[in-house]
Amino acid sequence: MSFLVIPAIDLKNGRCVRLVRGRAEAETIFSEDPVAPARQWQAQGAPRLHVVDLDGAWAGAPAQTAIVRAIISALSIPVQVGGGLRDRSAVEQVLGAGARWAVVGTRAALDPTFLGEICRACEDRIIVSVDASDGRVAVDGWTRVLDLDAIALARDAAAAGAAAILYTDIARDGTQEGPNLWSTGAVAKAAGIPVLASGGVSCLDDLRQLAGIPGVDGAIVGRALYTGAVDLRRALAEVGG
Repeated sequence: MSFLVIPAIDLKNGRCVRLVRGRAEAETIFSEDPVAPARQWQAQGAPRLHVVDLDGAWAGAPAQTAIVRAIISALSIPVQVGGGLRDRSAVEQVLGAGARWAVVGTRAALDPTFLGEICRACEDRIIVSVDASDGRVAVDGWTRVLDLDAIALARDAAAAGAAAILYTDIARDGTQEGPNLWSTGAVAKAAGIPVLASGGVSCLDDLRQLAGIPGVDGAIVGRALYTGAVDLRRALAEVGG
């Protein structure tokens, strides 16, 4: 299977933004119309798109539903959507809007019963987001850190039947300082299911290194694409082939 280079669209107040380490105050606005960059990434060959409803993540329920629908409707490539998906209704709503996968984080970490139920109900359509701060799981839009090991949650997600794991090292997210290769590899080894890496990608070499980690099937790339530090077409040609 080819290594997936997946552009990110992060939604806040109706705009496409990038944050640094998930902090709302550390915001850069890249587009007033999130559908425009979504179309741009598809035109450049993106194999799928990663969409996050940041307002939903903080509020605990989807907040950008209309924009998410507009993005999905504008594309022919598959889309994975997360942010505030904390009950079955919210998950089914985003899947019903056309998302190929729903990304579940906070509720999956807090409620193992829900994790199992939603993976069974939506077979092969649930990606579990494992967001780590110094190896511990962060929830509620990364505003709270649990006494739960990220590797333990990855194992639980795999056992529950998740389609994949989205692993993010919060300290690297939005920084372009390079991904945490060691922790990403440890999660992939423990999980035994496909892992998508997120956080810190700054250049093509970062993607090459991630692609060399067994079990890591792809990477979410945000700020580096928007600043031009990573050229999507080149990345797909050199790493995604």
